[in-house]
Amino acid sequence: MNGTLGQRRACWPLARTSQHRIFAQVTKERDMELIGRRCLVTGGGRGIGRATALALAREGAHVAILARTGPELDETATLLADHGQAALKLQADVGRREEVDAAIERVLAAWGGVDVLVNNAGIQGPIGRVEEVDPDAWMQVVQVNLGGCFYCTRKVLPAMIAQHYGKIINLSGGGAVGPRPFFSAYSASKAAVVRFSENLAGEVAEHGIDVNAIAPGAVNTRMLDQRLAAGASLSAEERERDQRLLREGDATGERAAALAVYLASARSDGLTGRLLSAVWDPWETFDVEAIMATETFAVRRVPPQED
Repeated sequence: MNGTLGQRRACWPLARTSQHRIFAQVTKERDMELIGRRCLVTGGGRGIGRATALALAREGAHVAILARTGPELDETATLLADHGQAALKLQADVGRREEVDAAIERVLAAWGGVDVLVNNAGIQGPIGRVEEVDPDAWMQVVQVNLGGCFYCTRKVLPAMIAQHYGKIINLSGGGAVGPRPFFSAYSASKAAVVRFSENLAGEVAEHGIDVNAIAPGAVNTRMLDQRLAAGASLSAEERERDQRLLREGDATGERAAALAVYLASARSDGLTGRLLSAVWDPWETFDVEAIMATETFAVRRVPPQED
């Protein structure tokens, strides 16, 4: 094992609470990867966020869920309780800095820090031609999808830096690495999330903090309903893709949630600044050192090869 990574593992703080002891006792027959880790999941009320919160809890993590909608938070909290975890519920809009600050201050007061941040909250926004969509709705997508990542990250970073450990996982999305006509707000904001992740990875590597982005793949969520309602505004390719998703797609986001668990765990130590596909990349068998020695899974301009 790499010596530096071994030192990092040795200094990780583990939350020591009575609930942690109870949960560990109940689930001691399973080899759980994240016992005691303090995880904050935004957009945790439904979809990929809910699936991720549950996946982290199954591995023994303490989970805080942040979302705008109270009833959805309550539903996720009930599901987490089935896994022996009393979730910390935070109702806030990630696009509003004052709400994010207040919510995360509650987490820091309760736990003393955050080990894993999953920036999942996001909106799809207007679908259509650039000259026809509502400018305010377009900019709101950037505020939520990119601004939300920024607001949540900046609030947890001081504690992560102080403990010399952290995992930050940002959800990317369709159009981040290739054109997606009629989804300019969503795809531009998600491309920015990928670049934000890589920039941040370079800033915090010396503090033992890994930062990566997840491309979740096609998932049957509320965003799919919005695309289906858009009808003629979509290309024929988009309409066929969505119909196929209705028939065959991942209805719950379990692959993205499983990748989030991997990135939150010791298995991914030292893997940072990368965009990983939950569906297409063989992340279960990654050789982290080999990947980090190249620009594999990084977003780059590809110039023409010289003869």
